[in-house]
Amino acid sequence: MNDSEIPEDLEVFYEALLFIAERPLSSTELGELAGVPRLQAEAALSSLAERLDEDERGIRLQHHDDAWQLVTAPAVGARLAAYATREEARLSPAALEALAVVAYRQPCTRGDVERVRGVDSDYVMRSLMHRRLVVEVGRRDTPGRPVLFGTTFTFLERFGLTSIDDLPPLSSEAAQLTALTDSTAGADGE
Repeated sequence: MNDSEIPEDLEVFYEALLFIAERPLSSTELGELAGVPRLQAEAALSSLAERLDEDERGIRLQHHDDAWQLVTAPAVGARLAAYATREEARLSPAALEALAVVAYRQPCTRGDVERVRGVDSDYVMRSLMHRRLVVEVGRRDTPGRPVLFGTTFTFLERFGLTSIDDLPPLSSEAAQLTALTDSTAGADGE
């Protein structure tokens, strides 16, 4: 096989890989993952992009700088908006409370969230992790080594923020509550 020929399974591999990828992938990464030279990877990706456009599929292959990702085709975007705004896609008040605590206090533990909210937050924290709004960022250096949580890039995207610094300032009441919980934070090992 010469360099201009593209194995048929390479396009299929890239379509599947980009479907499951959680972020755009570079040409170099895509070449390494398939075990082919970068130029051959780019040729296969270009061919895949053309095929998806020609077949008028619901997805497109987007290429920006050196990154590739599968995206929704513009023709179906408006119709998919109904899915994105479904009721179950919205966060519950409990989830919003917990997410706000993590956003303003990060890194913080589930115990920190529970102290501010005053209720068990295990399910809510698992739900936020499942939605990729919070992630484990380490462990506190205290007995039991509780998990520390922080917000994710998905959180910033979903709330239209460029960084955590863009969060609005806390009200004086919320700031007082945070100060109270800070002074009690070491009492139970978290």
